[in-house]
Amino acid sequence: MTISLSKFLWLPLIVLFLSCASKKQLDTNEKIALKRELRDMVDTDQIAANIPKGDYKLLTTEEWQTFKDSVFTANKQRLEVLYKQYGFLGFDKVDQEGATHFWLLVQHCDEFPDFQKRILKDMEKEVSRGNANAKNFAYLYDRVQTNAQKKQKFGTQVDYEVATTGRAFPKYGLIDSANVDALRSQYDLSTLKEYLNMMTTMHFEMNKAQYEKKGMHAPNLYE
Repeated sequence: MTISLSKFLWLPLIVLFLSCASKKQLDTNEKIALKRELRDMVDTDQIAANIPKGDYKLLTTEEWQTFKDSVFTANKQRLEVLYKQYGFLGFDKVDQEGATHFWLLVQHCDEFPDFQKRILKDMEKEVSRGNANAKNFAYLYDRVQTNAQKKQKFGTQVDYEVATTGRAFPKYGLIDSANVDALRSQYDLSTLKEYLNMMTTMHFEMNKAQYEKKGMHAPNLYE
């Protein structure tokens, strides 16, 4: 009887596949630890993503930028490891809060656009499965677009008319301005005007002294 070796050669590959697949499943302790790690990463991310506060105000511009770059780079490197180990971190693996933390960290990986695109592709599938937040997907989609200097679908990424009205406006414009509100509604977003007015108000409050010197005592909102 002739024994074919080919079928036995597949066995190590099958075992390897099953082993890799099993790593994407989290037990209760792994889930708790991973959610805690993501939360800690976001705490540091939010320090770097905002204006310097506390002791960080003592840093020079160059030192602050170096700190920010180091935080975002370190977070991306860790996210890459987690992504390879567990795949997309959606509701099923880290619950809604952990999934939001995972998305926010990816959102700030602007220096790594290819990584953002990979996560975006997975996230689109997970949204359709009800395993990821549709609103967060919209923000990441627009982030990827603006990082490539392309028009947005949803208008979530803004610039400001700093020299004049202080109004927020969609960075690089919109793909379909006529239907943007209908599209935003599908992804649980408010109307574009409401969103831009909210961002305009926040921008005004953060730069109130600067605008008051120009004679502006209230945000210039869209009507």
